Amino acid sequence: MNVAGQIRKGAYFDSVTLMRVGTEITALPGVIDAAVVMGTKSNRAILNSSGLLSAKFDNASDTDLLVAVKGETETATQSALAAVDGLLKKAINTITTGGESRPSSLAGALNLIPGANLALISIAGRYAGDEAMRALENGLHVMLFSDNVPLEKEIALKKFAQRRGLLVMGPDCGTAIINGVPLAFANVVNRGNIGIVAAAGTGLQEVSCIISNAGAGISQAIGTGGRDVKQEVGGIMFLEGLKALAKDEQTRVILLVSKPPHKDVLRRIEKLAKTIRKPIVTSFVGASTQEDRPSTLEEAALIAVALSQGKPRDEVASRLVARDKEILRTAKREAGKRKRNQKYVRGLFSGGTFCAEAQVLFKTLLTGVYSNAPVGNTKQLRDSLVSQKHSVIDLGEDEFTVGRPHPMIDYSLRNRRILVEAADPETAVILLDVVLGYGAHPDPAAELSGVVRQASRKVSVVCSVTGTNHDPQNRGRVEAALRKAGAIVTPSNAAACNLAGQIIRYRERK
Repeated sequence: MNVAGQIRKGAYFDSVTLMRVGTEITALPGVIDAAVVMGTKSNRAILNSSGLLSAKFDNASDTDLLVAVKGETETATQSALAAVDGLLKKAINTITTGGESRPSSLAGALNLIPGANLALISIAGRYAGDEAMRALENGLHVMLFSDNVPLEKEIALKKFAQRRGLLVMGPDCGTAIINGVPLAFANVVNRGNIGIVAAAGTGLQEVSCIISNAGAGISQAIGTGGRDVKQEVGGIMFLEGLKALAKDEQTRVILLVSKPPHKDVLRRIEKLAKTIRKPIVTSFVGASTQEDRPSTLEEAALIAVALSQGKPRDEVASRLVARDKEILRTAKREAGKRKRNQKYVRGLFSGGTFCAEAQVLFKTLLTGVYSNAPVGNTKQLRDSLVSQKHSVIDLGEDEFTVGRPHPMIDYSLRNRRILVEAADPETAVILLDVVLGYGAHPDPAAELSGVVRQASRKVSVVCSVTGTNHDPQNRGRVEAALRKAGAIVTPSNAAACNLAGQIIRYRERK
């Protein structure tokens, strides 16, 4: 086995291009593994954990391109490195020679589509705020997909938009469905009468898919970006989104989704909600007091469905109780398969909301939970690349995504981590989310099946699939492929977390 690397000073390519090139290098004859990433500190740490770190990379900067190859022989490694230039050139040509008209500025886009009323902005954060302001000045609503936008710029944008009667969804807003059009990471769901405001992207995807799969539909789904409900921003767009749904004739039931808003923001939301005559269901994942609010995203979505169909909300609880009995039977069976020293859950999430929900649910099931994005009583991991006891990892955190694609697009990092966790003799359960839809990986079943098959020989692999049968990937086909590979597939993230926790509880009783 031979490892070699190249460092290219100041070479920049977008993260999706680098992912594609890395995948093509890995497929070359004699190549065991490969990575093409920007030279950030976190990316070098990931290369090190994967056995791909070269001493050449020690002094790399964030703006340097790193190419690492692990080959069966030195000849295979050097041949792969020699192919990099051609693969990068091929990727650039594929992007630039398409037949679509690609305006290079906002003004050019408005000339091409003069009736446009919304701009989706996805550029480097240091430029995105100014571009968003130009869009607002032109009377456009804005979906700001970009992250790393300064907080003061976000506040200025949202106050300006509020005065103009416009929405700013973001920064770091990954999901929205406006007038039936899915934006960025979103799913193909039914149109209907349930409107959503969410400061949590994968949370919005989860509830919208559960609603659609239950036979109801979405009128509008407005994302706000996670910082919107913090004290500094004050929930400006969360409140504007709620007002918009209150006025929307197509919306009969409103569903609010977020990680816990700041207490001052929560008071504003509750005050506004009392003035709205439509039923409102609230799910603030990890809030210290839930009162009579649903305890999971799944429960909130199903209550919204029941209300939209004129059914009592109480029937949802009875359905979930019956389902949880089946979870207990499955947990007992899986616990019996595990060895005495297998005692920990290792959750590897692409969705931050799912990682947070797992921690909330584990609070009553497990002790000694660690995370790189701790919620409530969860402890901070010393090293995000090394699990401690029960660990739940948000692979969508900035430490993993600077200079590389989001894990809903690029499965390579999680696949490596799955095999590492499965090889740990103390791992009993690997817990995964699989998110489908526009923007996500086009074939997650093919990406995951091999590693799930390997892992499931040693541990219980539990996962949920967020999506619908109308998504490009087709939820039913993905679930069938994962089950065939040995995974236990549940209908929601909450159900998957419950099952994982119950397996451990049965293990502890033995």
